[in-house]
Amino acid sequence: MKAEREIFNPPVGKGSKKSRALGLDAQGIQKTMRPYHYLGDGAAQVALNSINGLIGMLTYFYTDKVGIAAATVGTIMLITKFINAIADLLMGRIVDATKSKYGKARPWILWMALPTLASIILLFTVPAEASSTVKTFYALVTVAFASAIVYTGIAIPFGSLMAIRTRSVEERGKMGLTRTIFGYIIGMIIAIALIPITNMLGGDQKAWIIVAVVLGIVSFISLILTFLASKENNAGASIVESDNIPFLESIKLLFQNKYWVIMLFAQLLINMLYTLNGSTGIYYTKYILGNENLIGIMGAVGLVPVFLGFVMVGPMIKKFGLTKTARIGMILGIVSSLIRCFMPYNFIAAIVLGGIATLATIPMMAVGGVLVNNTVEYGEWKTGKRLVGMVNSANSFGVKIGMGLAAAMIGWILAMGNYDGASVTQPDSAITSILALTIYLPLVIFILTYICLRKYDLDEKYPQIVKELEERLNP
Repeated sequence: MKAEREIFNPPVGKGSKKSRALGLDAQGIQKTMRPYHYLGDGAAQVALNSINGLIGMLTYFYTDKVGIAAATVGTIMLITKFINAIADLLMGRIVDATKSKYGKARPWILWMALPTLASIILLFTVPAEASSTVKTFYALVTVAFASAIVYTGIAIPFGSLMAIRTRSVEERGKMGLTRTIFGYIIGMIIAIALIPITNMLGGDQKAWIIVAVVLGIVSFISLILTFLASKENNAGASIVESDNIPFLESIKLLFQNKYWVIMLFAQLLINMLYTLNGSTGIYYTKYILGNENLIGIMGAVGLVPVFLGFVMVGPMIKKFGLTKTARIGMILGIVSSLIRCFMPYNFIAAIVLGGIATLATIPMMAVGGVLVNNTVEYGEWKTGKRLVGMVNSANSFGVKIGMGLAAAMIGWILAMGNYDGASVTQPDSAITSILALTIYLPLVIFILTYICLRKYDLDEKYPQIVKELEERLNP
């Protein structure tokens, strides 16, 4: 066991001269990463957000390009979301049990490269002349393959790699920020450029397939780059200890980790907010502001706080630490959303205060994964078992539930307000429902997420926990 442990993770003091030359972080933990490591690590986010972004556009593609009924598309997405959530839990157990010459998480980045290329292309090769039943079955299978197998097969190991790559909170913070930037850039490219590019290429199914081939190749290359730039050299981490833990016992151990439970709820809530923000803007501009074309203006102006957030979050993490940075973001969101409650029909308030609320989500977007992975060390310190894959997969399960709940709540709340999509005007009850979705509910979520983060005080304890874990491994 000891020999195997040292193959994956050389103990402190036995690392290479290059590693020692990087020095220690502010908490006295050995650094292991150089600038090209961060860039290589972040590249995998291109593949993840390409899959995610393209799946988000499938409703339009299925209904307008290949003729699948909208209600059928909704059912497909609901079924695959459920399959995806279950797959997350299974993938975590698989990662914890993986043994290869490349480690536990890293090899999956390589193994998923070719399936990623195939899955992205297959999403858009629906047999156009087939019956509706064949089209529906094809769509269900290919979306399930892309999301539940390929996306999950990358996302869980990729999240786990952060905990295995380094124990330095400073380096994990930089990894989280780099990943967020890579992911946001490719996500924005897909959101903004996909329709114009496909229209330029003819606007038919063939045009979508051409774009899918390009994105598939880019995603394939990005995963290879991440694999080459990654290592599993988390000094002192006895990652093989979780190999033989039964699945149900792993779940029980997770719920003994109070910081993991806190982050489960925090991530669930913040992903509800992301879903609401991404799905309800069109209702606000059309029925509250009276002009649905304003959604484009608000989206373009909304890029300013996003880029500002990316510039600010690095220095904020360095000055305040991970958790305080996320808390500051939540406070900013609470204040801006609260003020907006008093001027819900004001376009300028929507632009300015809505922009500030968007800015408020960037810190949590950047550090959420880091805060989750920091709970790995606490769980190992508390229980003696290191559950890297399960920590990430079970948390991802919570994220998917949050996104699903938010998507469902949009329909439920609109229905409660007697919203009628076929009507040019809406009753007052529907207007109230739209305001609830776009202003009041986000305020509540900001408050609840802040409360969760107030309970997360692991940052202060983390250096001592790492020190004690190293002493256990090298007495």
